[in-house]
Amino acid sequence: MPLPKINPTQTKAWSKLQAHYQSIKDVHMTQWFSENENRASAMTIKWEDFYVDYSKNRMDSKTMALLLELAEETQLKLAIAKQFEGDVINETEGREVLHTALRSPKSAKIMVEGQDIMPEIHEVKAKIKDFTTSVVDGVKKGYTNKAFTDVVNIGIGGSDLGPAMVVDALQYYKNQLTTHFVSNVDGDHVNEVLKKLNPETTLFVIVSKTFTTQETLSNANTIKDWFLKSASESDIAKHFVAVSTNIEQVKSFGIDETNIFPMWNWVGGRFSLWSAVGLSISLAVGYDNFDGLLAGAHEMDEHFKSEDFETNIPVVLALIGIWYTNFFQSESEAVIGYSQYLNQFATYLQQANMESNGKSVDRNGHKVTYQTGNIVWGEPGTNSQHAFFQLIHQGTKLIPADFIGFATSLHGNKDHQDKLMSNFIAQTEALLNGKSEKDVNIEFKQQGVSKSNSETLAPFKVFEGNKPTNTILINKLTPKSLGKLIALYEHKIFVQGVIWNVYSYDQFGVELGKQLAIKILNEFDSADQIGNHDSSTSNVLAFYKKLR
Repeated sequence: MPLPKINPTQTKAWSKLQAHYQSIKDVHMTQWFSENENRASAMTIKWEDFYVDYSKNRMDSKTMALLLELAEETQLKLAIAKQFEGDVINETEGREVLHTALRSPKSAKIMVEGQDIMPEIHEVKAKIKDFTTSVVDGVKKGYTNKAFTDVVNIGIGGSDLGPAMVVDALQYYKNQLTTHFVSNVDGDHVNEVLKKLNPETTLFVIVSKTFTTQETLSNANTIKDWFLKSASESDIAKHFVAVSTNIEQVKSFGIDETNIFPMWNWVGGRFSLWSAVGLSISLAVGYDNFDGLLAGAHEMDEHFKSEDFETNIPVVLALIGIWYTNFFQSESEAVIGYSQYLNQFATYLQQANMESNGKSVDRNGHKVTYQTGNIVWGEPGTNSQHAFFQLIHQGTKLIPADFIGFATSLHGNKDHQDKLMSNFIAQTEALLNGKSEKDVNIEFKQQGVSKSNSETLAPFKVFEGNKPTNTILINKLTPKSLGKLIALYEHKIFVQGVIWNVYSYDQFGVELGKQLAIKILNEFDSADQIGNHDSSTSNVLAFYKKLR
C-alpha cells in the first residue's frame, strides 16, 4: 500500500499553527524560561545514552501540541508502519524502502514480494564478516603473498559519503589497515591517492549497484590500468572486490564471482552504508565494530517505531525543523558536532537530507506551494566558532542549529574535553540569551571604556539572542552510539518527507546534468560544430575545446 497523500497546508493543524505563529513569533525564549522553571526538564528526552534538550527553541507547549496534531493529520504513524512493513513507499521507482531491515536481528521476519529477506541479509553479513576477518588477520594476501596494508573504496554519492563519514568518525577504533576513498571523476583525485599506494598490498572495493556509474567506472579503470603496470590480469581477482548487482559486468572487469557482494533494489544509495556498501567500514574497524554500528541503528529504529511521538527523538526533531522551515521561513539548519571525529557528518547529512526532501512536486504529482527540504551545513566545534558563528549570532538570518557532543573523550584528555564541552554548553546559552545593551555598558564600565566610545561601540556588541538550538549530548562516541545518531537523522528526514507529502527516496534531480554531460563529452572530440546549446554554454564549451 502507498503512503498517504495529504497536503499538509490543507489540514486543520496547519491553520492553527499559522495563527499560533503570529501570536508567538516575536516572543523571546528567555520569557518562557522565566515563566516556567520546569521548561528545560519538560522539553528534554533521555533515552539510553542520549540526552536531547530542545527547550532552547522558539516554541512553547502549545506549539508542540499543534505539531503533533499535524503529524496525526498527515498519518505519520501509518507511514512509519508502511515503511517498516516493506510496503512500496518509493512509488515513483516502484521500490520498498528497507535499509532498516539491514540492521534487524536474524530473528526478524520482513517480507518482500512474498519472500522473507532476512536470511539473505544475514548470509551477506556472514560473507562480510568472513572476508573482513581474512583480510584483517592477514590470511587473504595480495599477488606477491604480502598482507594487505591499504583499502581503497571506489564509489560516489551514497557509495562514498556514508562509508567515508563512518570510517572517519570511528578512526579511534581502526585496525592496521589504512582506508582511502576515491569518488570524484577529477583525475587529480584518484592520482593523488595512487601516489600513496603499493599495488602489492592494496585491496580495492568498487561500489556501484549498476556497475555503470561514470565516475566510479572511470576511477576503477584508471586504478586497474595502474595496477596492471606491475601485476597481471589474473592478479585482479586477488586485489579487487565489488559491491554490485551487475554480476556479468563485474566478472568481465576481472573480479572473481566469489568476491562480489550483492545489493538490493529496496536499499537507496544514500541509506546503504548498512549493507555491503559498508564493507570498507568493516575492513577499517573490524566486523565486530561494524556490527555494533548496525546494532545501535536498530535500537534507534525500535525507539522510532514504538515510542510515543511526544518523546520520540526523530519525530520531535523533525517537527521542530518543520516549524522553522514552514512558519519562520528558515532556509537552512546547521549541524555542529563538538568532536573532530564528526568532521564529515554534516557533509553526509547534506546528501541524506537535500537529495531526499529537495522536491517541488508532492506525492499527488502537484507542484507544492510551501517550503520542503532545507539546506544542511556545518563543521565541527570549536573550529566552526571561529568560522561562521558570527552569522548565527549576529546575522540577519534565522539558523536553527543542532549541537552534538560526547561527555567522554576517547583518548582520556580531560583538560581538552572540559574546554571543548564548556564551549559546547556556552554557545547554546549565548545563542539563547544574547547580550543586552545594558550588559554591554556594564562591561564597558568595568573595562574603563569612555562614555563616548561606549555609545559608539555598544550597538556592535549587542547580541539579540533568541537563536534556536537543540542539544544532543551522548555519553561516548562508540560504533553503537554512532549508529543510533545516524539512524536518528535518517528517521528525521523520513518524518519530514511524510508531512511535506513528498517522495523522499527518489532522486530524479541528479539525472539531467548527467545526461547533458554525456552529450557534451561527445562534442569535445567532434570535428563538427558545437551542438544546440544556449549561447553561454556554447561559448564556454568552445573556449574549453581551444584550451584542452
